Amino acid sequence: MQLTPDFEPAKMVKSLLRRSRQGALATLMVASGDPYCSLVNVASHPDGSPVLLISRLAIHTGNLLADARVSLMLDERVEGDPLEGARIMLSGHAEEITDDRDMVRQRYLNAHPTADVFVDFKDFSFFKIRLSGTHLVAGFGRIIDLEPAQFLTEISDARALLEAEQSAVEHMNTDHQEALGLYATRLLGAGPADWRCSGIDPDGIDLQAGSTTLRLDFPERITGPGELRKMLVRLAEQARAQT
Repeated sequence: MQLTPDFEPAKMVKSLLRRSRQGALATLMVASGDPYCSLVNVASHPDGSPVLLISRLAIHTGNLLADARVSLMLDERVEGDPLEGARIMLSGHAEEITDDRDMVRQRYLNAHPTADVFVDFKDFSFFKIRLSGTHLVAGFGRIIDLEPAQFLTEISDARALLEAEQSAVEHMNTDHQEALGLYATRLLGAGPADWRCSGIDPDGIDLQAGSTTLRLDFPERITGPGELRKMLVRLAEQARAQT
């Protein structure tokens, strides 16, 4: 199908991955192999892959432990007809996270603060969906399949940034709430709210106010805390210059 000229599918998929907080998870029933669908909360790994915090008591967890093949649908949750909004159907394999668990734990709590009451329960574990592909539906003439390399974020050279992420998130939320508000209102066109930072990665910054989430892409990729500091100042100056 011919795509419309203003359609940027990779950018749209990246945004949905970073902004989504809930999704429909499809697994395969252990005994029968029948499809099983459940609603799950979602956060993102620094590379953009979906991260789930799920209990081993849940049916879907037993299913994916027996057969790691899963599918996850994320959508924009637009008002009115939900079919008018963009959605992605992701396919891949669920893998329990053991390395960098503390980092993933903090990123998940930034996205879902109320999970702090059960995040450390022994039956709960973090799983990352290692993606094999996605199907994007974003309206007439806007349907396309993409490979993970087209929309995931490269993080192999950004260890310094990832190690500094949480301190940067906390610093922005404590000392630079005005800048966060400017990013949301002047650069992204959102309304005034108690905007806070929920994540930072080489490609951009995630903002959240209640159940509303936004994604602000950086003009260019960054890999370290020094570059991040300069980028955040630059974006704040850009926002202040807008009327």
